Amino acid sequence: MAYTQLEPINEGLLSRLSDLLLCRWTCRNCCQKCYDCSCCQSSEDEVEILGPFPAQTPPWLVSNRSDEKDGDSDNATTSEPPPTPQDRRRSSSDTSRSTYSLTRRISNLELRRPSSPLIDIKPIEFGILGAKKEIVQPSILRKPYTSDDYFRKFEPRLYSLDSNSDDVDCLTDEEMLAKYQLGMLHFSTQYDLLHNYLIVRVIEGKDLPPPISYDGSKQDMAHSNPYVKICLLPDQKNSKQTGVKRKTQNPVFEERYTFEIPFLEAQRRTLLLTVVDFDKFSRHCVIGKVSMPLSEVDLVKGGHWWKALVPSSQNEVELGELLLSLNYLPSAGRLNVDIIRAKQLLQTDMSQGSDPFVKIQLVHGLKLAKTKKTAFMKGTIDPFYNESFSFKVPQEELENASLVFTVYGHNVKSSNDFIGRIVIGQYSTGSPESKHWRRMLNSHRTAVEQWHSLRSRAECDRVSPASLEVT
Repeated sequence: MAYTQLEPINEGLLSRLSDLLLCRWTCRNCCQKCYDCSCCQSSEDEVEILGPFPAQTPPWLVSNRSDEKDGDSDNATTSEPPPTPQDRRRSSSDTSRSTYSLTRRISNLELRRPSSPLIDIKPIEFGILGAKKEIVQPSILRKPYTSDDYFRKFEPRLYSLDSNSDDVDCLTDEEMLAKYQLGMLHFSTQYDLLHNYLIVRVIEGKDLPPPISYDGSKQDMAHSNPYVKICLLPDQKNSKQTGVKRKTQNPVFEERYTFEIPFLEAQRRTLLLTVVDFDKFSRHCVIGKVSMPLSEVDLVKGGHWWKALVPSSQNEVELGELLLSLNYLPSAGRLNVDIIRAKQLLQTDMSQGSDPFVKIQLVHGLKLAKTKKTAFMKGTIDPFYNESFSFKVPQEELENASLVFTVYGHNVKSSNDFIGRIVIGQYSTGSPESKHWRRMLNSHRTAVEQWHSLRSRAECDRVSPASLEVT
């Protein structure tokens, strides 16, 4: 639609009458036009509401600007006299009329413009295409947990290695004795601050149960042969043990043992006393145990306790450990073996522990080649040997060689008592033995030492063919 351009309003009576008729706003006090009346002038804030104007200049203003530019260029050549006060008043009046006329024309154009349709625009959601929208649930106010509440959620009995520990913690000694009927143990403890060691005295046992027979023809079903093993948890390797008391359910030990340990470290340990039934012809069976945290007692003052025995998760005792050193000389074709020491061997003698010795047997493939043995150490379960042996093994036969180490308890009246065995070499009895053999092969002319835990005869015969070839 084309709009006609309006001519600028001129001064004169006709112009004033037309403007008065067109103007909707006149002052009732002075009957003047709104843009001439001083009492009806709009404030600066009201004038700013009319803006801002469109960025594009309307076509009906372009011609006026071009005319003004032509007029300015023509007037620029002639000098103009300085404006008078009347001219200044007249120019301000023209400016006000022009602003008012411009506002009226823009408002008329806005009224003629067709209304825009209403469009419902949804907000744009940014995210990965194809991903599922996660439904957010309203958060529920919960009571904050304190540190005490947090640890109350755990039940220590569920994480205990002993299945009966939950009953033990909540029962007295009288209740445990009546429930398990494993007897009681009398012992004492005291710490010597002058010499920095802990003294543990095993005094006696009472009302021990009769033994469980694994071989009825050889086991005395009426009496036990008990002894006690003592250790400070978590260290179970450096343990002590009493002598075996023959055929009694009320043994009297009266044996005293010392542990060299700092006082602060002793307070962090737990004293474990395990009562074991000795069986020469079969395995040793655990009757029961007593455990006491040393932090709960006065170690310096010391004390005596009668404690009820409780079941143990360990049904069999360990057979002991053996320290060996291996060395191979390729140029001489010699395999050197050093038997250094053993510790915590299983007792085979009721009176003085054991008289242990070690037998070393060389096996080529599945054939016994050579047998040697150490001297026996009388009345000990922690023997020191420090004996060396040499076997001639060519380098091409080394890969097929196996060494069988068997610990026996010396017995004069009958056959020697088997304690434990391991096999090192081609038919090793376990990963520790295989590792020791590989270290020796990779370290020619260098002695390699390692501790080994002894195994039962049945276990060795099951995993190592070399064990079956020796006696």
